[in-house]
Amino acid sequence: MKIAMVSEHASPLAALGGVDAGGQNVYVAELATRLAGRGHDVVVYTRRDETGQDERVRTDAGFTVVHVPAGPGQPLAKDDLPPYMPEFGRWLAGEWTRNRPPDVVHSHFWMSGLATLEAVRHVAVPTVHTYHALGTVKRRHQGAADTSPPGRVRAERRIGRTMDLIVSTCRDEVDELAAMGVPTQHTRIVPCGVDAETFTDAPAAGEHDPAGPRTQPHRLLSVSRLVPRKGIDTVVAALADLPGTELVIGGGPPAAQLEKDPEIRRLREAAARAGVIDRVRFLGAVDRADMPALIRGSDVVVTTPWYEPFGIVPLEAAACGRPLVGSAVGGLLDSVDDGVTGRLVPPRDPAALAAALAPLLADAGRRRAMGAHARRRVLRRFAWDAVTDGTLAAYRQVTRTALEEALA
Repeated sequence: MKIAMVSEHASPLAALGGVDAGGQNVYVAELATRLAGRGHDVVVYTRRDETGQDERVRTDAGFTVVHVPAGPGQPLAKDDLPPYMPEFGRWLAGEWTRNRPPDVVHSHFWMSGLATLEAVRHVAVPTVHTYHALGTVKRRHQGAADTSPPGRVRAERRIGRTMDLIVSTCRDEVDELAAMGVPTQHTRIVPCGVDAETFTDAPAAGEHDPAGPRTQPHRLLSVSRLVPRKGIDTVVAALADLPGTELVIGGGPPAAQLEKDPEIRRLREAAARAGVIDRVRFLGAVDRADMPALIRGSDVVVTTPWYEPFGIVPLEAAACGRPLVGSAVGGLLDSVDDGVTGRLVPPRDPAALAAALAPLLADAGRRRAMGAHARRRVLRRFAWDAVTDGTLAAYRQVTRTALEEALA
């Protein structure tokens, strides 16, 4: 099958940890890798954000990345990209007119959906869309701080009603879409995945902990993009009620630039107010290859966003056999089996978080049991083979329907 994936701001080649580089980049890269590994012809289209970038890059994983010339050849915040999506879509249409069009196009994030709808106005191709995040949810939680363009929610409704199929990553998103007027029968749930062969519960030979030696008997780990909505300040506040525990925070700029980052300054100030500054450490950007060892070096992984479309770190923690305590929001409602593989608590509630963490930190046997359950659950539901199977089933559904309509 010839598969086009459109990911306008989240390139599978991008370094992770920046404001606009995170789980979507990982998802697109991993899915493209797995599809290519099964013999499919996969091309990922992303926006050119650097002058002199090669238009086409053939990856070692077997898929191709195409840098589409839409807008200036320089980095732009994703919220500044909507005006360039018609240009992006027309470029795709030209590409697919000159060459054999793909059998299916899978767009990622709402702006990629707009570019794809523009392209298929000119070249008929079956369409699948994954949102990765919804503007309605962002607006609800961020209010006036939401920087999304004004037309985002309207565009997401249009995408949901126009695409041939929506692939949602969790049940919570299906409910959100239904409230937006997207019929549930128009959606199919395929969760995000994790590389359960790289993220394992068995330490590699000679493995060293990227966070270095512990300074306290127990260690919590939080890894994410460093933006307020990730709720790391909740973990910092909870630490005041968890004596003998250190918090290691991964993400953000490289270590050499930590002092310049406004979110790190804000979190340091919060730690100072809580009296725990000596038990909080910032690692900065974490190399992807170091993530498994970093997770295995912790007792509990903590993820407490205000909202979360899905979240890759909870799956990585589970695959490494570590329990996760997280906010009872979004995709975490699917990725954490509360009381079995970890605990779920209300967002922005340091007292509830500390109450969930304290008994876990005090009971190594319970942590091991939860970690073992988490690993087994990941292998059954979230390994990339299962995710790839579900995605291909979605592709076959829309291509079969398109064929039937063409023959009718």
